[in-house]
Amino acid sequence: MKIKDDWIEELYYREFIKPKLQPKDFYWEEGRMVMTEEYHKKRGYCCGNNCRHCPYQPIHQQNNKVLA
Repeated sequence: MKIKDDWIEELYYREFIKPKLQPKDFYWEEGRMVMTEEYHKKRGYCCGNNCRHCPYQPIHQQNNKVLA
């Protein structure tokens, strides 16, 4: 029986592959993908992962949909 450890793959697919990211949605910094404010607004809610460009208030509150 396979243990379901592929939640990271599912998250990656849901967040990055499926939505067809545009160049204005992210940039690379020290080998890491940084999502822009534009991307977060398109997504429509806060993920709660302390994103640098989070546009929601209060900041970094998961599932928050109130834009600053």
